[in-house]
Amino acid sequence: MPEDVAGGRPPADASGGRQPEHVAGGRRPEDAAGVRRPEDAAGGRRPEDAAGVRRPEDAAGVRRPEYPTALGASSRKEITLLGHDLAADVMGEVGFGELAFWLATQRRPAPGEVRVFEAVLAALADHGFTPTAIVTRLTYLSAPDSVQGALAAGLLGGGSRFLGVTEDCGRFLHEMIAGRDPLPCDDSGWDALALETVRARRESGLLIPGLGHHVHKDGDPRTPRLFEIAAEEGLFGPHLSLFAAIGRVHPRVLGRTLPLNGAGACGAALADLGLPLELLRGFALLARTAGLIGQLAEELRHPVANEIFLSVDLNNRSVPPEPYPDGGPHG
Repeated sequence: MPEDVAGGRPPADASGGRQPEHVAGGRRPEDAAGVRRPEDAAGGRRPEDAAGVRRPEDAAGVRRPEYPTALGASSRKEITLLGHDLAADVMGEVGFGELAFWLATQRRPAPGEVRVFEAVLAALADHGFTPTAIVTRLTYLSAPDSVQGALAAGLLGGGSRFLGVTEDCGRFLHEMIAGRDPLPCDDSGWDALALETVRARRESGLLIPGLGHHVHKDGDPRTPRLFEIAAEEGLFGPHLSLFAAIGRVHPRVLGRTLPLNGAGACGAALADLGLPLELLRGFALLARTAGLIGQLAEELRHPVANEIFLSVDLNNRSVPPEPYPDGGPHG
């Protein structure tokens, strides 16, 4: 048995196991659970923060910073994710949509939440030759060695006109219901709130996020389907309720009927799931990433990017320069 510096055997714990000593030969201190605590160079216990977390130190005893995370962590033999063994508990057991929700909220979603969330991802994945898809294909044409560049180019186009409506609508609806207590409990109550909301926006000269679509003039087919799925799962919450009411009452204020945009409905559904408003556009980009990979896969099989490029390049028309008036573009 090893001895301490005084020549005695190190003391045993309650189970008879030998305990390590500090430099003075005494037993290292332990916490309430019996876990051994490392000491500094002088043999004292290393300081801990308010939560009892040990702070590592360098050779000079200077405390090093720590960066806590509940997400992924790796050791020599394993990888953990959200407190679970990645290989044993996550891979092959958790779908990607469920994992994305889990990563964002750090709570495992219920099956109904997964269904609504994945319906949103499907709704936003791909809409054909939108600017995001075209720029992805053209970037790949220009730099076929940079798939990441092509995907990034498409994602950077997610803004106020494409994909950004998801975040804009979710935020807008949340602002309209924030602080209202109690919230409406039936359609007539939601209609009254929606009427107030639409009138206020009209008087302010502002548009209503999620109202109208440049293609689906007679109704966006994604919207009623998402309403249906959310209702089936008991997740038709206040954001979707207000959005649906806006769809019912806005003709009384605007004098015409506009469709409820599917991307706006997605924002309402994500907000009802309790996802962070600051990340709603991120979920739209997550969905569109899959669509852009599909665009690149099709471009590999049936290229059209070069034709798109040439249709512009071969049909440009030279015109005289047209300088801004005095004072510049804002003068």
